[in-house]
Amino acid sequence: MFADAIVITKNLFTGLSDTPQPGAFAIQGDHIMAVGSEADMMAYAQCSTRIIDAGDAFVCPGLHDSHLHFFHSALYASPLAMNYCGTSEQECVDALAPLAARRPKGSWLLCQGWRNAHWNPSTLPTKRSLDAAYPNQPVAMYSGDAHTLWLNSEAMRQLGIRNDSPDPEGGSYGRDENGELTGLVHEAAAMALMPRIVASFTPDELASAYRSLIDRCVAHGITSVCDMSLMALPGLDFVRDDIYAELERRNSLNIRVHMFPTLLEDTSRLVRMQESYTEGKMRACGFKQFFDGVSSQHTAWVKEPYTNARSEQDCGRPTIDPSKMRQLVMNAQRMGQPVRVHAIGDEAIHVILDIFEEARETFGPLPQGKHHCIEHLENFQPADIARLAQLDVVAAVQPMHITLDPGAPEADLGPQRVPYMWPFRTLLDTGATLAFGTDSPVVDIDPRAGLFTAVTRQFLPAQQPAEGWLPTERITQAEALRAYTLGSARACGREDELGTIEPGKLADFVIWDTNLASCNPADILSARVQSTYLGGKEVFRANR
Repeated sequence: MFADAIVITKNLFTGLSDTPQPGAFAIQGDHIMAVGSEADMMAYAQCSTRIIDAGDAFVCPGLHDSHLHFFHSALYASPLAMNYCGTSEQECVDALAPLAARRPKGSWLLCQGWRNAHWNPSTLPTKRSLDAAYPNQPVAMYSGDAHTLWLNSEAMRQLGIRNDSPDPEGGSYGRDENGELTGLVHEAAAMALMPRIVASFTPDELASAYRSLIDRCVAHGITSVCDMSLMALPGLDFVRDDIYAELERRNSLNIRVHMFPTLLEDTSRLVRMQESYTEGKMRACGFKQFFDGVSSQHTAWVKEPYTNARSEQDCGRPTIDPSKMRQLVMNAQRMGQPVRVHAIGDEAIHVILDIFEEARETFGPLPQGKHHCIEHLENFQPADIARLAQLDVVAAVQPMHITLDPGAPEADLGPQRVPYMWPFRTLLDTGATLAFGTDSPVVDIDPRAGLFTAVTRQFLPAQQPAEGWLPTERITQAEALRAYTLGSARACGREDELGTIEPGKLADFVIWDTNLASCNPADILSARVQSTYLGGKEVFRANR
């Protein structure tokens, strides 16, 4: 049996050990057929075999972003919209000018990324600043965490939001002391408006945005993603399998896509997707649900009130009644389908672990290779940390979330709870699986910042504090790489096909100019991808 290609390197990181070694692997079709020494692999060579000699470059499995929202990531990185934070409310308004200049007159101006905590002053924005600049053009500005929408008056007029409009379920309209709309829309109510805002974009425009983001992914060594439902309301998950399917039909889908639509009482969408996508680069792997909001808005569900409480019982709240969540998860467990649940606050994490435990006791474990996941997991009740491994629940975390709002954990949760925030080292030591991702567009898809942050616990760009924030929770570079490869493969139930370089697995791998497993951590940030391969096919090559 001969190989179609043989990859040789002095620094092969298979993911099965911590230390890269000189080695090689042989590829037949789109799979790895053998791994070993260069001499052993050359036995599989024939005249037509391609020899990919990486020299002393670092070769590792393809990276896998375990949690992003592809529609919005593609949109905000395209000419159709923009991503911007700025240092003040007015700076954000001013930054819209280039977008307004290139979009058709009267069309929506859509932006995401503002964080008033990063502004000076840090007060929340209002419609007035947008109205002054764009009195007749609708403007929609989503916050960096995507949980708050900032609109101008024309946008609210077109969306039918009036002073007497009742608050939607799961969200609210901001109002001042006189009951007048401020232009802010919160939580589920904000995302529920997105389909109407983006309705003017054509299928070709959206497909082009998807292709551009795919190109960026493979340029960063990302060969797989998990496209997660954005919100729980029917029809609003933004997992656009139709766009992926069209790209695959055009042979333009140079990435593996794992889709997680919303878990509803009607489970037919996932079943239909699983029946449709059994070959190729698309898979529907399970469900997604949401149990709380975010700490920065005090909507994450915590057991004890926030330290800087905004009301007497300021503990956030579940976004879905726990009894309803239990019913949904039990039905998924009965079907043998994994569920990935957004749970940030310690009480949300505690209750969903109880539900997973009951489901497991009632219906038995999920089928081999499938795992429930909890997404984000920012703060724990200490006794719950060990339960993830005990219940075979994957921790799908985004290291860059640690750096989004420096000082906010201390202000929101106080010194007693802060030590249990993003406890990566402790989770690994208890046997849990970490699956790394970005939550893009909340954080950019570039994996280097996440790897660096997990290893150093330092804030970027200052790379401080020197020893890291909660330094006892730092993990090794090899562990971080495994979280971005094998851990994420486990999160989507494909650890038998992806995540390591070993015989029988798909030939998804990356060639880097830097040894990510042993370099100075700071050098991770400047590491460059030389080539990215998907199923043995080169899908990215750097200009050399």
